[in-house]
Amino acid sequence: MDEPHDKRLTEFALIQLLPNIMTIGAICAGLSAIRFGVQGNYVLAVQLILAAAILDGLDGRLARALGSDSKMGAELDSLADFLNFGVAAPLVIYFWALQDMSNAGWISVLVFSVCCVVRLARFNVATKSEEDVAEVANGYFVGIPSPAGALLAMLPMFVSFAFDTGTGFPKLLICFHMVVIGLLMISRIPTWSPKAVRISRENVKYFLVACAFAGAAVLTYAWSTLVVLCLSYVVLVVWGLIRKPSE
Repeated sequence: MDEPHDKRLTEFALIQLLPNIMTIGAICAGLSAIRFGVQGNYVLAVQLILAAAILDGLDGRLARALGSDSKMGAELDSLADFLNFGVAAPLVIYFWALQDMSNAGWISVLVFSVCCVVRLARFNVATKSEEDVAEVANGYFVGIPSPAGALLAMLPMFVSFAFDTGTGFPKLLICFHMVVIGLLMISRIPTWSPKAVRISRENVKYFLVACAFAGAAVLTYAWSTLVVLCLSYVVLVVWGLIRKPSE
């Protein structure tokens, strides 16, 4: 007679499924962003991609905190990253400014998407490799992460929304910008990783005040703040390239 299975091994508490629910929510946000991009509602499309980026930053950490991380969750997260940052983001940029071009606009979308999926594949292999665990060395990623790459690629849109310039950028410049960001994602350039940041106890209060200030800035001057954050990240990438952390 078979022994009864331990229900604890076959059942999950609802809160343990929350990280995967957040990932599914991010996927829905990315797909909806494509829909609204097609319809010409570019502000809402970008907002949905930003929401997907926030969910992407929270789901993995929440899964580890709850002890509910799994191989399925990791694969689901990777697929969500490709959809949201490798497909939705470049398509929204294409619908916003590039669809009236010849083939150059679409080629830049394809290059960016392929670079994104290669970046994610390399990351997945690195996390399973004993030789290059977690792809982070001395607080640096190898290449630009896909969420950061998508946000940098949408920088012309942030500038347009902040200063009401429309698609005032030269279209070939937008194409070149996308291609460069795509190549940076698959590069070996060391880029700063917030995962390695540690805040001392005496500095926690200042950090919380800074977070409150940043949150207020995003809520009050969303697009201008995003422009500043993107440019600050570019400075960090250049700084990381100059310093080149030791192996």
